[in-house]
Amino acid sequence: MMKYSVGVLGLVLAQGTHAAGFIDDSHATLLLRNFYSNVDNRDGAADPNYTQEWGQGAVLNYTSGFTEGPVGFGIDAVGMYGLRLDSGKGHHYNPTSTASNGNIFPTDSDGRAVHDFASFGPTAKARIGKTEFRYGTLQPKLPVLVASDRLVFQTFRGFQVESKDIESLTLTAGNIDRVKERGSTDWEKLSIAGSNATVDPVNPTVNTTRSTHSNQFLYGGGSYKVNADLTLQYYFANLKDFYDQHFLGGVYGVNVGPGRLTADVRYYNNSSDGKNANDVEYYSTGYYGGGRTRGEVDSRLSSMQLTYALSGHSFSAGYQQVDGDSDAVWVNEGAGTTSYFFTETMSAKFQRAGERTWILRYGYDFTQLGAPGLTFRGAYYTGDNIKTANGDAGEWARDLTLGYVVQSGPAKGLNTLVRYGILRSGMQRDTDEYRVIIDYPIDLF
Repeated sequence: MMKYSVGVLGLVLAQGTHAAGFIDDSHATLLLRNFYSNVDNRDGAADPNYTQEWGQGAVLNYTSGFTEGPVGFGIDAVGMYGLRLDSGKGHHYNPTSTASNGNIFPTDSDGRAVHDFASFGPTAKARIGKTEFRYGTLQPKLPVLVASDRLVFQTFRGFQVESKDIESLTLTAGNIDRVKERGSTDWEKLSIAGSNATVDPVNPTVNTTRSTHSNQFLYGGGSYKVNADLTLQYYFANLKDFYDQHFLGGVYGVNVGPGRLTADVRYYNNSSDGKNANDVEYYSTGYYGGGRTRGEVDSRLSSMQLTYALSGHSFSAGYQQVDGDSDAVWVNEGAGTTSYFFTETMSAKFQRAGERTWILRYGYDFTQLGAPGLTFRGAYYTGDNIKTANGDAGEWARDLTLGYVVQSGPAKGLNTLVRYGILRSGMQRDTDEYRVIIDYPIDLF
C-alpha cells in the first residue's frame, strides 16, 4: 500500500504544471484530543473490574487536491498518536485476557497499557467527473460499516469508489481486507462477535477462546434524495465466510405545527455465508434452542425512530426488534466497534436474538437561552425478550451527555463533552462509565 501511494505521489509531481490543483486545493488539519475514561464493571467476567485511563491524542489529516486533466490524481494521509497520561497496573492490567487493547490504549506483553502508540495511513485517490476512487486507509461512515473512534480513530484498509455523477444519487462500493482498531497499531483481519470470543457469552466460567477471521468485506449501495424531505438508502454487504447483509433505510421529514417531525426507518436482513454455515469456529452468538448459544447467522433487525424538533428541543421515541436465531451482526473484532443501530450506547447495542427495545431521547440546544455552544442529550433504552438458554432476559441503559463548544476567541472550536452511562443487563456485565473528552481542531492550511 505504501509503495502504491508513493508511486501515485511521484506521478502527481511528475506532471509539473498539471499539479496545480493538487497543491492549491490541499488542506491539513490537526485534532488534539484529551480523553478520560472511568469504567466500573460491577459484576460479570470483566477483568479488571475497574479501569481508569487518561490519554492525549493527536490526529493529523492531510487531504490533497486533484491534478488537472480528465483523470485527476491525489493522495491523502492520516497520522495518529496516543500518549498515556494515566493507566497503571491497577487501572488497565489484565493478566488473564488475550485482548490486544484496553479501553483506550493497546496492551503490551505484560498485560499493561503501552506508554504511547502511533500509526500512519496513506490513501491514493483518483477522480473522473464526480466519481472518486480511493485505495489505502479508509474511514467509512455507512449503514453497513462505521469507523469508530476513542482516543484516536479506527481505520480500514482497502478500495472504495464513490460516484455522485447522477443528481441526488450517491453510489458507494468497496472491498476491505484489514482493520486497525482505535486502540491498536496492527492491521488485523475481520470477524464477528462469537468467532473472536475469549469466554462463553452465557457462562463466563467456560473458556471458549476463538480467533477466526476473514480477509474480505465487500459492500455496495447508495443513497437517493427523492426531494428535500425524503431520502432512501439501500446497501448490500458480505463478510466472507460469515454473513450476507441487506440494509434498507428511509428518512422523511415534515413540518408539523411550529416544529418538524422526522421519521427514520432502518432494516437489516442478515444470513449465513460460507464457513459460518457448517464450521463451529465461524459461528455467531444467539440462541438456537436446546441450550445452543452459537450457530449460523440468521437475524432481521427492524427499527424506527420519530423525532420532533421545536425551539432548541428535540424529543425522540423509537423501537427496535431482532428476529431470528442469531444476534444482529456487524464487523466486530471485539476491540470496540460502532454499529449503525439506534441502540448504539456507551456500553451496549441491544442487538441480541429476540430482543425488543424501546428508546426515549431528549436533547436541548441552550442557544435559545443565550448560551450558544452549550448542549444536552439524554437517552434511555429498555430491552426485553432476549432469548437465552436460561429463559428470557432483559437489560436497560441510560446515557447522558453535556457538551460545550467555544464560540469565539483564541480557543474557538474547543469542544468539551462530559458523558455518563449506566448499563444493567442480564446478558453482560453491569457497568457505570464516565468520560470527559476535550477536542481542539486546528486548521493548519
